[in-house]
Amino acid sequence: MTTRRRLLRIVFVAVLTIAIGTFGYMVIEGWSFSDAAFMTIITLSTVGYGVVGVLSDAGRFFTMLLILVGVGVIVYSFSTFGEYLVSATMQGQLQRRRTRRMIKKLNNHVVICGYGRVGKGTAKTLRNSRQEVVVIESDQDRVSQAQDDGLIVLEGDASQDEVLHDAGLSKANSIIVTTGEDSLNLFIVLSARTINPDLLIVARANNVANEVKLRRAGADRVVSPYLIGGQHMANIVVRPHVTDFFDVVTLKDGEEIWIEELRIHPGSYLAGSSVGEADIRRKTGVTLIALYRQQEGGNTVPNAETRLEAGDQLLVLGTRVQLAALDKLTKNAA
Repeated sequence: MTTRRRLLRIVFVAVLTIAIGTFGYMVIEGWSFSDAAFMTIITLSTVGYGVVGVLSDAGRFFTMLLILVGVGVIVYSFSTFGEYLVSATMQGQLQRRRTRRMIKKLNNHVVICGYGRVGKGTAKTLRNSRQEVVVIESDQDRVSQAQDDGLIVLEGDASQDEVLHDAGLSKANSIIVTTGEDSLNLFIVLSARTINPDLLIVARANNVANEVKLRRAGADRVVSPYLIGGQHMANIVVRPHVTDFFDVVTLKDGEEIWIEELRIHPGSYLAGSSVGEADIRRKTGVTLIALYRQQEGGNTVPNAETRLEAGDQLLVLGTRVQLAALDKLTKNAA
């Protein structure tokens, strides 16, 4: 039996004992309800007040039984309640220690602040992309929900520097701020940028007018779920097939085509090769759509002569297996 069920049983037994005692005095001594209830309470609590009236022999015997039962109930109640408090405290401490140990092992993970509807959808997408995720949430119900979903959860206020440090923000590669309050999102962005200047910060703006403020605070990208949702629904009407394609395309054999972004690491054999020489399509089955180069500040559509460099971000299209094969090429030498 769980501790919570035991507590409920104690409450039931206590109420039942008081009811029996009250009814017993009313029947045995003929007292009123208030006198019988008062006598029952002072008897069970053993406070030592005077007897309400003269007790008969039957009343004295009944009182002795009531005292024995009352003492047993009180002792059992205190022991169970104490066990419940100690158990809850111990479980909480063990959970926090376990969470901190898991976070210390992470590197280049994503921190999500807030596990509401937007945060939950964000975490699901990241996990589908095999990203390590740490969730910061202050609401106990949402903390439990995130834990049930198999996520690493840190309970606390994400606007506090200490909590962000505990989430391993100094080792994270990005933070996604998804709370429903723009003012709170602003504080989190400011704190996150101070702790890790190189961090990629994506922030939610519930009010489009606050987008500029969030960018000034240090957010790299600002997203308005309502604006994007409206645009997406409009695109479904105007260009439904294109919208479906860019969400996820499912092939006839059940495989899904994904659009992914992969970075060419230093030392990769792709670095220094032209697109034609790399022959990505034949070696992996992945289609190269575009190339992003930091110094050029935007996406370009590469041709066969385009020379690839370390640090280039490749926007590619393929199945999970094909993308995994290209991911290896972006990291390893030939």
